[in-house]
Amino acid sequence: MDLPLNAPVEEFAARLSPALVEVAAGVGQHDERLTDDVLVEANDLVAAFIDADGRQADDELWAYIAAFGVGGADLRRATPNDVRAAGLVRGRSAWLAKPSALFEVLAAADRRNGSTHTAAYYDAALKLAHAVAALDAYPSTAELEALEGFRSMLRGAIPAARPPVAAPVTEAEATATQAVSPEPELSPARPIDELLAELDTLIGLEPVKAEVKLVTALLRVQRLRAERGLPVTEGSRHLVFVGNPGTGKTTVARLLAEIYRTLGVVAKGHLTETDRAGLVAGFVGQTALKVVEVFDRADEGLLLIDEAYALARGGGGDFGREAVDTLVKLVEDRRERIVVVVAGYPDEMDTFLDSNPGLRSRFPRSITFPDYTSDELVAIVEQMAEGGRYRLTDGARRHVRELLDALDRGKGFGNGRLARNLFEQILAQQALRLLRRDAPTDDELTTLTADDIPDHVG
Repeated sequence: MDLPLNAPVEEFAARLSPALVEVAAGVGQHDERLTDDVLVEANDLVAAFIDADGRQADDELWAYIAAFGVGGADLRRATPNDVRAAGLVRGRSAWLAKPSALFEVLAAADRRNGSTHTAAYYDAALKLAHAVAALDAYPSTAELEALEGFRSMLRGAIPAARPPVAAPVTEAEATATQAVSPEPELSPARPIDELLAELDTLIGLEPVKAEVKLVTALLRVQRLRAERGLPVTEGSRHLVFVGNPGTGKTTVARLLAEIYRTLGVVAKGHLTETDRAGLVAGFVGQTALKVVEVFDRADEGLLLIDEAYALARGGGGDFGREAVDTLVKLVEDRRERIVVVVAGYPDEMDTFLDSNPGLRSRFPRSITFPDYTSDELVAIVEQMAEGGRYRLTDGARRHVRELLDALDRGKGFGNGRLARNLFEQILAQQALRLLRRDAPTDDELTTLTADDIPDHVG
């Protein structure tokens, strides 16, 4: 019998039991049943993730029985129908909404002693979660959303680690290290949690963040199935980004490229950007060569084609169609080496995907980038100000908000680029105002007032 959950359950117990024993000993308690408490925790986790999509499939319940039926004859002899009838899994998904009592005990010890037990819990619990998700050839969206929600909640609950005290490095050691350690061609891939944390720092874009996290969770589960020799439902990794300019598409693409590298989808994880001008030539036969050249530069990374719909415009003598045909071929031929994202306005991108029979099947998933709200644009302006050690007065902030509220939010709205242009105008206005002073103070040099806010964005 295949036992897909046994190893991660055993690892969970092996990592958390000593931690719980250590914590208990620290407060003068010794109880041999602590290992049982850890196994109960693992049981709760697995049951909650099986229940996350409400399906409770036979494969999931057989794996549950195999993992937790060792110590109990009743469960060992049970069938999936018995588990359903007993309600052992039903309604358990609510357990994922907040840190468990055991996690809180470990967190208190981490805050008290500077230990890292909650980090061990996080790592072992996510392995359990991914193992449950990997029981399905293609996990449901509900299951992936539950996994990501649990990951995010748990990550936020881990106490901040105390910085380690590094041992001093002698001059001889430093010289020796430099002599034997040449500069690597690629910097180390960043951990997934670090990349997702950076994604979370972006202002707004909540639906985009959710979609990227779902894509990430699915890739992690597929990789786990592949490692176990289980069949993986292969789907296209290429994406369509739709939205107005300045909505963070390039920033998200850069993070996505790193995520793909960390998960082993591509080897380098660099971002290559291009548009119609970078792909279309003016003479017969040269367009295909230009497209191949761009794909070569983007090899083992992510290629972002901005305003991709422009490739499908033009008359019969236009070479954009040749670029599209070559693009479709290369996306298929190099599907194991490159991820392609095509971006542009919603309506135009829909027309673009219809311009070639092979496009929609190769770009089946779209992520919509909404326009920023006025509050989010004000936050972007303030973020830029803080980066330059400026601060906005309440009056300046109010004027910025009024200016943004009055802008037309139609097609082509500038979003983040508009916020950047506005901030540069504010700095220019402040400079003109301060030129009238002989010796402005540091406070005046770093304060942006209502007088510095322009009447319109140029």
